[in-house]
Amino acid sequence: MTTTGSSSHRIAIMGFGNPVRSDDAVGTYVIQQLKSTLSEREDISLFDMGTSAFEVLFQLKGHQQIILVDAVVNTGDPIGTLYRVPAEEVRSAPQDDPMVFLHSIKWDQALSYAKKLLQDEYPDNIQVYLIAIDNTRLEVAMSDAVQQAGDRVVEYILEEVAWTASP
Repeated sequence: MTTTGSSSHRIAIMGFGNPVRSDDAVGTYVIQQLKSTLSEREDISLFDMGTSAFEVLFQLKGHQQIILVDAVVNTGDPIGTLYRVPAEEVRSAPQDDPMVFLHSIKWDQALSYAKKLLQDEYPDNIQVYLIAIDNTRLEVAMSDAVQQAGDRVVEYILEEVAWTASP
């Protein structure tokens, strides 16, 4: 659900993942959990990115902050390990990749394209939460460890956006 408003500080929260690939769904899970609490906030836009992000990039215009949530594989750390990636890590120059298919764009590619499309309106405040996974089998259930990490991300985001609460 996307809400719009005229608040001076708008936040876009984007969750990536495939809901039928087990733990890969954690980004979309976080968005579903946040909808119950944040759907009435006019200063926050919630984007369930699924595995298709490109069409949403234009909707980022007018947001001063972006928060992304996604799964990450092959980290070597225990499943459910939570990473908060510093914004500096995602501020690289946009990279054109002719092999990027619109239905398979990931968060780093989405930010790269958003930076190119939004230019001066690209927000400086970007946070990325990544959750270590290894199960991407064709099933809808997430592992307990990954769901618990997703719940921790929900708590962190709710704490972070509490200071910008709309009246």
